[in-house]
Amino acid sequence: MPAPFAVMGIVNVTPDSFSDGGEWFGTEAAVRHGLELAAAGAAILDVGGESTRPGADPVPADEELRRVVPVIEALAARLPDVVLSVDTTKAAVAAAALDAGATYVNDVSGMLLDPDMTPLVAERGASCCLMHMVGDPRTMQAQAQYGDVVDDVRAYLEERVAAAVSAGIPIERIDVDPGIGFAKTQEHNLELLRRLDEIVAIGPRVLVGTSRKSFLGRITGRDDPRQRLAGTIATNVLALASGAAVFRVHDVGAVHDALAVAAHVVRSGPAPGRC
Repeated sequence: MPAPFAVMGIVNVTPDSFSDGGEWFGTEAAVRHGLELAAAGAAILDVGGESTRPGADPVPADEELRRVVPVIEALAARLPDVVLSVDTTKAAVAAAALDAGATYVNDVSGMLLDPDMTPLVAERGASCCLMHMVGDPRTMQAQAQYGDVVDDVRAYLEERVAAAVSAGIPIERIDVDPGIGFAKTQEHNLELLRRLDEIVAIGPRVLVGTSRKSFLGRITGRDDPRQRLAGTIATNVLALASGAAVFRVHDVGAVHDALAVAAHVVRSGPAPGRC
């Protein structure tokens, strides 16, 4: 029986990501890392060439293309059974990534920053993830203001799903992400995790990305992002129990094993949809 979850391994081809910036900055290193994550249990590899950490500067499309396309091409040739995702808000980058072998577009803007993104995903028959964010990475933390954060995030995601379906993207090809750490305070992040079942109730699979994030460091006192694995595991297991199905992480092996054990306790039945 397939696992009732999918682990998405993070392949940052960037010099400035908050946790591992520069570590995999280069095609050979990024490909090697992707292969290691797949061997550790990643069903999806998310390849990104632009950091979305708070305060990050934008990357021109031509540079983003230079970073991600060769990595996706190489991984597609080596990993035919792994879903390849491109982490981008730019339709031109997504199009090139789909040409290179990706089948999934992970857009942190919910496909709002580039008006060509939604029709591209629809026309190409790709899967996608629609995330909640306010503003952009440079400005988002200053805009973390909500009436009720869960109600506001749910309404935003429902609107983005409806827009995507209206544009021709089948709902079974859509995942949603509440955007933990994106235009959210620590209390916002915790409230979203407490009430994640309300996001799950929207309908599409829910993707959760808490891996190594700063709110875990504030709770545990771990300043080094690489020391936040225990907190990452705790939040992912809690999210699984609330109905989340996709988990975007740096430390694939440990999180995969924790979820596999937790799934035997909190879940039964086949996997909720495709990888």
